[in-house]
Amino acid sequence: MKSTQRETYEVVVVGGGAAGLSAALILGRSRRSVLVVDAGEPRNAPAAHMQGFPSRDGMPPGAFLAEVRREVSGYGVELVRGRVTSAEPDGSGEFDLELADGGRVHARRLVIATGLVDELPDVPGVAERWGKDVLHCPYCHGWEVRDQPIGVLYRKAVGTHQALLFSQLSDDVTLFLDDTDADELPDDDWQLLAAAGVSVATGRIDGLVVTDDRLTGVRLASGRVLPRSVFVVPTRMVPRDGLLSALGARTEETPAGPFVSVDPTGQTSVPGVWAVGNAAGAAEQVINAASAGYRAGAFINAQLVTSDAARGAELRRSGAFSPEGERAVARARTKSGAGVAS
Repeated sequence: MKSTQRETYEVVVVGGGAAGLSAALILGRSRRSVLVVDAGEPRNAPAAHMQGFPSRDGMPPGAFLAEVRREVSGYGVELVRGRVTSAEPDGSGEFDLELADGGRVHARRLVIATGLVDELPDVPGVAERWGKDVLHCPYCHGWEVRDQPIGVLYRKAVGTHQALLFSQLSDDVTLFLDDTDADELPDDDWQLLAAAGVSVATGRIDGLVVTDDRLTGVRLASGRVLPRSVFVVPTRMVPRDGLLSALGARTEETPAGPFVSVDPTGQTSVPGVWAVGNAAGAAEQVINAASAGYRAGAFINAQLVTSDAARGAELRRSGAFSPEGERAVARARTKSGAGVAS
């Protein structure tokens, strides 16, 4: 999208994953003028399939997003591939945005759905196998690796939690302490692991063993190789919250680190700005993200309806109300996004 003219929308959604598209869907169905700016960097892009979404279980993430984009477009929502480089309040409670390609956009409301980045542990071979046989979530991938030999990387931030969860899916689970000394593992954790049938491997990990494009083992610095076909790693989940920070949105500490603070509808501390999906929380999987986007979209529409009605009522009280003028304003708002092309 490239234009020297500023385009105006009732709502601009930044991010085109499940959360952002869900918000756009309900807003489009409410006859709002909506623009979705999508950088095309979904968190689950490395995964071959997504799970846990009723009626879409096992669907490739790319195919899922393509179908939702088709649905959203049918309601007049405009979708462009791009990146929002800045968002600033205009002084009237609305926002001016700049895009990487030089485009300028104005929005009455903003939905930030930019997701997060998984920073992987520095273990040789992990990055190359990420999304294949190096995983992180028992609910996203556990069924697909059931009954296989599973290795789990220990990190103090998550403790033994993942090993215990995966022990529900396989009787052959080994927790790798890596650089953590065995004496640092709490006694209670040793008891829980033993009760769940989880083995513990001590010693630093030297790397993963891959044969014919398949993970076959985890090699320790001692040279010992433990056969494994799945390796589970904790990630450092970093929200893409640059726009939110620039707008001054308040953050709060969570078990996964700092994330923007939102109310139950996704509204941030900045009036007129919502954050949904992984931009607002580490635990938002696809179905949760879609739900959060739906809630935000419905609330934004209701807020705009009330705001516009209150404005009309004030004009009526002041004697400046004109039904024809108000209808013209409404038509102009609806059509204000026309002509934007990706």
